[in-house]
Amino acid sequence: MRRRAVIAGIGALFTSACSRLSDSKAGDALLSAAEDWHRKAHRLLGGRGALAREYDRADISPFFRGNGSTDPDSAEYKAAVQNGFADWRLTVRGLVDNPLSLSLADIAALPQRTQITRHDCVEGWSAIGEWTGPQLALVLEQAGLKPEARFIIFHCADRLAGKPYYESIDLADAFHPQTIIAHRLNGEALPVRNGAPLRMRVERQLGYKQAKYLTAIEAVARLDGIGQGKGGYWEDRSGYQWYAGI
Repeated sequence: MRRRAVIAGIGALFTSACSRLSDSKAGDALLSAAEDWHRKAHRLLGGRGALAREYDRADISPFFRGNGSTDPDSAEYKAAVQNGFADWRLTVRGLVDNPLSLSLADIAALPQRTQITRHDCVEGWSAIGEWTGPQLALVLEQAGLKPEARFIIFHCADRLAGKPYYESIDLADAFHPQTIIAHRLNGEALPVRNGAPLRMRVERQLGYKQAKYLTAIEAVARLDGIGQGKGGYWEDRSGYQWYAGI
């Protein structure tokens, strides 16, 4: 617990400093070095395969709030909600040997993992929920990553300020046993406010890394060709750190 508290404190310090430093090239370099140190320290102290704490059903929060996008307003998404996401497809593309197009039935037919974990938001609130879905590793193994793949991009149906939401992680987190493609929350189909029909759970990182309304998974060698090149919607625009380990 002491290690987790130390790492969480470091992450909070870096995040709070971002907006003050990111306006200069020197600040960018300092934050990049600090983030790299944070990532390495987090994995060294906790171990690359260390699990986030899992809770009992009695610990589940009575209400799991939505945050950020809670109801995408595109015509395509609204139509998908109306037909119960019957035609929703999750594509797996990029640096893979076998591109995939998976229906929700395909997702549900894969071996499932259920985990009760705490969601920690960078804004300061937390909630505990029970998430169910296949491990991302199973899907990536089915697709077959090419040797040059280094990062996994999550593309989403929601848009903020007219820009599509996206996030990314490296292969260490992609193949972590608690990184799942969740389609159920607390035993029920994922609500719209929480990212229906599919969202990511990357349990060792802060909430903004948990991409909602998932439409595509893309394996890439570099992050600098996606969005503004910093690895995520908020990283591109608000100085949030790409590695948000807790």
